[in-house]
Amino acid sequence: MLSTYQYPKFEYVRPPELVDQRDGHYPVIIVGAGPVGLTTAIDLAQEGQQVLLLDNDDTVSIGSRGVCYAKRALEVLDRVGCGDEMVQKGVSWNVGRTFFHEEEVFNFNLCPQPDHLRPGMINLQQYYLEDYLVKRARELPNLEIRFKNNVIAVTRGDDRATLRVETPDGAYTLTTDWLVVADGARSPIRHMLGLDVEGKIFMDRFLIADVVMKVEYPAERWFWFDPPFHPNQSVLLHRQADNVWRIDFQLGWDADPEEEKKPENVIPRIEAMLAARGKDNLPFELEWVSVYTFQCRRMNRFNHGRVLFVGDAAHQVSPFGARGANSGIQDADNLVWKLKLVIDGKAPATLLDTYTEERGFAADENILNSTRSTDFITPKSAVSKTFRNAVLSLAGHYPFARALVNSGRLSVPSFLTDSRLNTPDADEFAGDMVPGAPMDDAPVATARGQKWLLHAVGNRFQVLYAIEDAAALDAPTVAALRTLQDSPLAIEPIVVAARGSAPAGLKTLIDTKSRIGERYDLRPGTVYLVRPDQHVAARWRELDPVKVRAAVARATCNA
Repeated sequence: MLSTYQYPKFEYVRPPELVDQRDGHYPVIIVGAGPVGLTTAIDLAQEGQQVLLLDNDDTVSIGSRGVCYAKRALEVLDRVGCGDEMVQKGVSWNVGRTFFHEEEVFNFNLCPQPDHLRPGMINLQQYYLEDYLVKRARELPNLEIRFKNNVIAVTRGDDRATLRVETPDGAYTLTTDWLVVADGARSPIRHMLGLDVEGKIFMDRFLIADVVMKVEYPAERWFWFDPPFHPNQSVLLHRQADNVWRIDFQLGWDADPEEEKKPENVIPRIEAMLAARGKDNLPFELEWVSVYTFQCRRMNRFNHGRVLFVGDAAHQVSPFGARGANSGIQDADNLVWKLKLVIDGKAPATLLDTYTEERGFAADENILNSTRSTDFITPKSAVSKTFRNAVLSLAGHYPFARALVNSGRLSVPSFLTDSRLNTPDADEFAGDMVPGAPMDDAPVATARGQKWLLHAVGNRFQVLYAIEDAAALDAPTVAALRTLQDSPLAIEPIVVAARGSAPAGLKTLIDTKSRIGERYDLRPGTVYLVRPDQHVAARWRELDPVKVRAAVARATCNA
């Protein structure tokens, strides 16, 4: 039990297959009701897909576990209906500070640009996120969650997967056209299927302590190298909701995990840290303590016929950089629209190969950055430690050294610039919104009262057409935009303008602060094709419906 949170106990219901003594079939089954499995299930159900979600537990995660949720993950959670709750409950922050001994040597701002809805990061205990997602899932009539349903066997076939599921009332059998596996880093299903996972384990241990205390530190990320209160090691401090502070203490590989978790060993570490910050005798309460090691590894492929892996089941990274849940939520974002098109017969199954290609690239990027962070934080030799300490000593005075400080490169979305789904530029553009880029947000005004660009796009293919005055659209352009709606995938046209209103049937976004024009290098006539997961697919300086349809065909493997 925690002093700040009461765990829900979700009801177990006897499955109809056991009641009727029969096997069951569902078009999509997802295993694992953590953040990634729930996000995947909700996203699919919102698109009209019937989904069954199985989980072997009957509550949310024990302990805070995942803490940091990045701007891109929050934007995905907006689309599944949980973003507002997350931000309202969580602690928003953009600034991180790194210290060597007691001297600040480096700081950063995750969101230096103005006019974005979401902050660079929020801190929130994982059990809140799972609670919000379960509540959202239960609002969807085509999404069923079965708690205390443990998958004990899986077999793959050419056109379906078969599952054996254990419950308090006995076992039953299910088949599914598509199985999405979100059962965590140890992934029993991955082991059942004998699938590969490759990488390395880092020989170090870290203590997590969630501490309840009222202290007026700013909402920032603080990271110490070799502080006087924990010499020769590192310490990380984050504020969470409910006056809970997450503190990570590096312990070294030789530390005894069971001994280190004992309150009599944890409490003196926290007292020493508080005393060093001038908070002697500040009352606090230990809420949750754990010791962890970590590894950086991934499966070679995330799609295996009718079985698809997401989140930690597919790839794991160190906790430095907040890349675990954030990358898993982006897996769901990438997979769902592709899987739905395949299910609906609007794209070939080969589109799912691009899920592995794109999210495999993201996993490699995360593993590379995570490994570099870990090697800097936990140097493996006296020479590398001497180099690191020299960098830290210089960083307080010289900009070149600050660029070498690595206390955890924080999670950012991947730019899928090499994806085969992109249509390469044929025209000149400036800025970052290249084909494959995750879309930048910007303030807008619409007839329906929408206030942000990313709330107006997503879940389908859309074309943004730029013009100064939407009311000045000529008849041929209006006709060309409307023809896109009659395409096989019903491409939605959206007019982006400084003023005015487009003719009936065409959505208008008013670029209230000119941020879309600035961030997307818009000129009158500029066209952007955006994917259902809010990545740029193509862009041109003039509208040509033939080119737009060809780009959509390429982005869906229909070319």
